[in-house]
Amino acid sequence: MPRDEVRVGILGLGVVGGGTYRVLTQNADSITQRVGVPVRVTRIADIDWDRERDFEVPEAIRTTDAADVYAGQDVDIVVETIGGTDPAGEFVLAAIENGKSVVTSNKELMAKRGAEILDAAAANGVDVEFEGAVGGTIPIIRALKESLEANDIIEVTGILNGTTNYILTRMTEEGSSFEEVLADAQRLGYAEADPTNDVEGIDAKYKIAILSAIAFGARVNYDDIYCEGITKIAPADIDYATEMGYAIKLLATARRVGDELDVRVHPGLVPKDHPLAQVSGVFNAVWVVGDACDEVMLYGRGAGDMPTGSAVAGDVLDCARNLLHGCRSRVPCTCAGQAEIKAIEDVEAKSYVRMVVRDRPGVLGSIATIFGQEGVSIESVVQRGSMDASAEIVWIMHEGAERNLRSALGAIGQLGIVHEICSVIRVVG
Repeated sequence: MPRDEVRVGILGLGVVGGGTYRVLTQNADSITQRVGVPVRVTRIADIDWDRERDFEVPEAIRTTDAADVYAGQDVDIVVETIGGTDPAGEFVLAAIENGKSVVTSNKELMAKRGAEILDAAAANGVDVEFEGAVGGTIPIIRALKESLEANDIIEVTGILNGTTNYILTRMTEEGSSFEEVLADAQRLGYAEADPTNDVEGIDAKYKIAILSAIAFGARVNYDDIYCEGITKIAPADIDYATEMGYAIKLLATARRVGDELDVRVHPGLVPKDHPLAQVSGVFNAVWVVGDACDEVMLYGRGAGDMPTGSAVAGDVLDCARNLLHGCRSRVPCTCAGQAEIKAIEDVEAKSYVRMVVRDRPGVLGSIATIFGQEGVSIESVVQRGSMDASAEIVWIMHEGAERNLRSALGAIGQLGIVHEICSVIRVVG
C-alpha cells in the first residue's frame, strides 16, 4: 500500500535534536515537494521537557520513554542525537530490530560500534545514515561514498573540531595563551565546561575513524589511532610558526602507506599556502586527495544546531525516499576486513622541535651530533638567547621516522645541558 507520509521519531532534543526538529518543521512544505509526501515528526523522547528552548514542541508528540520512539508504531525513521555509546547504542540497535531506519549524528557511537550497527542494519534490511556525525553541515561522508567513490583515495586530512580551531586562531591573531582563549571559548559557548574531548583531540579522533573507514574501505579500530591535543601549544610556537610561514592547526589525517593505514590526530604546522591554513575560527574543512579527482576541499560550519540539523535532516530525506520506493541506501557499508594501522613510531614525518638549553659554546654541536647518530636529518636551526644564561633553539627536521626522533630526544634529555624540550610538532608537507 503506498505511503501518504513518512513519520520520524527523535531521541534526544538537545542542540542537534532541536536543530533537526526545526529544519524538518520549518521547511516542511519544501520537503514535501522534494520527497513527494510529508515527512512528519510524530514522536520526540527527551528526559527533560522543562529546559528552556526557543521553539515549541506540541504536547501530543512528547515522551520521556525512548521505547515510544524506537518501538513506536507511529515512527518509520528514528533520529538518534543523544550522544555517547550507552544507552544510545542500545536504542539504535533496538530501532533496527524493530525494522526502522536510523539517522544518527553520534560520532562516538559510529567510531566505536559502527561495524556492529551497520551489520545489524544489513541483516534487517534498513538504512543507517550518519552524515551529521562528521563536519556538521559539510557533506563529506556523502562525497566520499558517492561523488568520489570511483577514486582510489590517497589522503584525507581535516580540521574537524571547531573549538580547537577557534582557540588556535585566537592564539595566532592575538598572541594569547591557550588558557586565556579556552576560558573565553567556554564563556562564549564554543567550548564545554569540560573541554577534554575537544582540546585533547578525542572528538577529531572519532571523526577520522569514521572517514578513514569510508575512504579506504576497511574497518578501523578506534583505539589504534594515535591522538594528541593542543594543550601544549604555546604562544612561542605560534610565533615561530608564523615567522617560518606556517599556521598551527589540529589535524586529523588518514592516508594509505603500503598495506597499512596511517591514521592520526595531532597539531601540525601547515604551510600558509595550503588551503587548510586559511580555515579560521569555528569552521571545519576536509581536504581529500584522490588519484582521479586530485585535490578537493570541503569547508563549512562544523557544529551547531542548524548546521548539524541540516545534515541530519538531509539523511532523513534520503531514508524517506528509500521507504517510499521500497529500497535501501544506494551505498551500503563496503568495508572489506580490518585495517592495519601504522604505529606512530613508524610514521615518517617532518618535525619542528623547540627546546631551552644552556647558553654556552658547544651545546648546539653536542645536540646536533646526537641527532646525526640517531639518523635524524636537520633541515634548519634557529637559536635565540634569553635572560637567564639559557637559549631557545628551534629545529626543523627533514622527514624521517618518528622512532628515530623520539630516541634522539631521549638521549638529548640526558645530556645535562637541556633545561626543557618544550614542543614537538609535526610539519605538513
